[in-house]
Amino acid sequence: MRVLLDTNIIIHREANAVINPNIGILFNWLDQLKYEKCIHPVTVSELEKHSDKRISHVMSVKAANYNTLKTIAPLHDSIKQVSAKFDITENDINDTTLLNELFCNRVDILISEDKKIHAKAAQLGLADRTFKINQFLEKVTKENPDLIDYKVLSIKKVYFGEVELADIFFDSFREDYKEFDKWYNKKSDESAYICYNPDKSLSAFLYIKPENSQENYSDISPPFPKKKRLKIGTLKVTKNGIKIGERFLKIVFDNALLYKVEEIYVTIFDKRSGQKKLIELLQAWGFIHHGVKAGVNGNEQVYIKSFNKNDEANIEAPKLTFPFLSKKTNIFIVPIYPAYHTELFPDSILNTESPREFIEQQPHRNSLSKSYISHSRERNLKSGDIILFYRTGDKEPKIYSGVATTIGVVETVFNNIKNFDELLELTKNRTALDKNKLKEYWDRYSNTKPFVVNFLYAYSLPKRPNLKQLNEIGVIPDIKDMPRGFRQISRDLFIKLAKFSFKK
Repeated sequence: MRVLLDTNIIIHREANAVINPNIGILFNWLDQLKYEKCIHPVTVSELEKHSDKRISHVMSVKAANYNTLKTIAPLHDSIKQVSAKFDITENDINDTTLLNELFCNRVDILISEDKKIHAKAAQLGLADRTFKINQFLEKVTKENPDLIDYKVLSIKKVYFGEVELADIFFDSFREDYKEFDKWYNKKSDESAYICYNPDKSLSAFLYIKPENSQENYSDISPPFPKKKRLKIGTLKVTKNGIKIGERFLKIVFDNALLYKVEEIYVTIFDKRSGQKKLIELLQAWGFIHHGVKAGVNGNEQVYIKSFNKNDEANIEAPKLTFPFLSKKTNIFIVPIYPAYHTELFPDSILNTESPREFIEQQPHRNSLSKSYISHSRERNLKSGDIILFYRTGDKEPKIYSGVATTIGVVETVFNNIKNFDELLELTKNRTALDKNKLKEYWDRYSNTKPFVVNFLYAYSLPKRPNLKQLNEIGVIPDIKDMPRGFRQISRDLFIKLAKFSFKK
C-alpha cells in the first residue's frame, strides 16, 4: 500500500514544535501496517523553498526518510477541469499534482490537512481515499482493532513482557523450539491471554495474531490460498477440569469475528499427550488437518477452521461451524434468573454487576458447552435451534431491568431423563446449579420431570434490549404474558432484535 503524504504532513512530522499531537500515532500506524511512505517531487521543492533557510536545510535532509516518486503522471483531463475550477496559487496547482497521482492510481491513499485538497478530491470521486490525519486514524483503528479484553474470570490480556519467561510453564516450548526465548523477547510489547493457578503459577497461555492476505506461507504444504486469517500462535493449557481450553477457543472465535477473518489456523507438534489432547479439542470445534509446516525444529501439523459466515451452519453438529447460526432452524426465547445469568454467561455481565464476583475459576463459567434445565411445556427444540436468553428483572421497574443478553445454539436435547443421577451426569460442569438446586428442580413436580437443553454459548449482545424495547420490537408482544419457559419467536423478529443489538 503506497501512501502519498502532503507537504503539510511532512512539516507536522519533522517540525520542532508539535503542531498535531496525533502525528506520531499516524506514523506509528504507517509503520505497523508496513505502508510505503511516499512524497511528491513538488513536496521536496516546497521544503527547499521554506522561508527559514535552517529549517529548509533540515527538512531537505529529512526528506530522504521518504520515498520520493521517481516519475510523475501526466495530468488527466478530469484533473485539468477541477484545477481550472479551484486553483489560484502555485500551491493550489502543486496540490492538484498530488491528487493526479491518486487519480491515476500511482498511489493508494493521500493524507493531507489541506481543506481545498479535500474539496477537489470530493469533486473527483476520491474522497474515500483522501484523508486528514484524524480521519485516517479512525479508519485504521476500525479496520485493525485491538484484541478483545474481558471483564471477568481470571483470564487476562497482558503484554508478553509482563509474564516471567523463566517460568517452567514454557519449558516444553523451549524443548520444541530452539529459538523460543529469542522469539518471546521480541514479542515483549505484544498481547497475550494468560491464566494463573490459585498458587500464582502460570496455567494457560494464548497468543493469537491477525494476518492479512499477503502473508508469506511458503513453509506450509500444501500452499495456503490468499485469505485473511487469524493464527493461533501459542496455546498451552496445563490445568484440567475447568474448561480453560474451551474458554480460550471462545477468545479465538471472538477475535476472529472482530477481525473479520476467513480462516483460523494453528501449527502444532503432535509429540506429547498434551499436544494430542489439544488437537482433539480443536477437531471437536471444527478444525481439520490441512498439511505440514516445515521448519528447523521439524515438521508441525497444520490445522485450519473455515470462518466464512456465508457458509451454512452445521445443524446436526453445531460445534463444527461455531459460532455461526443456521438460517433454517427455529428460534426460542427463554428466561434466566439473575442469580444464574452471569454465572453461566460471564461475558454477558451487566454494568450493575461486579466483575470481582466472577473471578474464581469454575467449569460452567469457562465452558462453551452449557446446560439449561427446564420444566417448560415447549420441549420441541432440536439441534441447531437458536436460543435468546432473557435475564429477568431484579429491580423495579422491571420493564427496564429485565434485558435480553445472550444467544446460544442448541446442541442436544434430553427428554425422559430416568433419574436424578442421569440429570447430574448430563449437566456435569455445564450448569450454574449446584447439586442441591438440581435436586430441587428434579423434585419440584411429581408428575413432570425437567428436561435438559445442552447448548453452545455463542454471543453476548453488545446492546441489550430491555423489556420495554423487546415489547416495541415485538419479541415480547405482551409484557403481562412473559415467557415462563421456551417460547418460539419468528426469524423476522429475531433479525429485528439482532439489528437493534449489533447496530453501532
